[in-house]
Amino acid sequence: MPKILDRLLLFIYSLSIGIISVIAILLVTNAVPVELKQYDNRSWIIAAISVAALLFLLSIRFFYISIKRDRGSLPSIDQRTEYGDIQISVETIENLSLKAASRVRGIRDVKTRIRITDSGLEIIVRALVDGETSIPELTGEVQKQVHDHVEEITGIPVSYVSVYVANVVQSPAIKSRVE
Repeated sequence: MPKILDRLLLFIYSLSIGIISVIAILLVTNAVPVELKQYDNRSWIIAAISVAALLFLLSIRFFYISIKRDRGSLPSIDQRTEYGDIQISVETIENLSLKAASRVRGIRDVKTRIRITDSGLEIIVRALVDGETSIPELTGEVQKQVHDHVEEITGIPVSYVSVYVANVVQSPAIKSRVE
């Protein structure tokens, strides 16, 4: 969401600066007939046209940046095989980690982050637990499941799986109804 807001602001900024610089160029070059007698100095006119032209070029660049798509900015892991190249997005690995961690009984809400290092993937799992299962056993099982699942599916070595237990989920109280 912040990236969309930044692009929108950049778009509005570049459009407004572009319009202002075009108006300034038109006024200074007398393309629009307006009396500017106090500014008849030739060096002032050249400086004003130069600044307005520079601002116009910058606004075109900012406008282009605000509307272009980020095709190559999605992080991925590249592998070369005998048949060709393979690219696996970090988002795919995060989803595989989520799937593996969610299968472990006692885990309620899971979020993952992936870091790519020279020794392999580092996976950080943030989870809520039910409070019914031993946390050391639960986190060990999450680490094993995530490690094995990601390595098996992607073929990319996982060097480290860290589990952060954020909180214990309170089970909803069941009220019995007496008639």
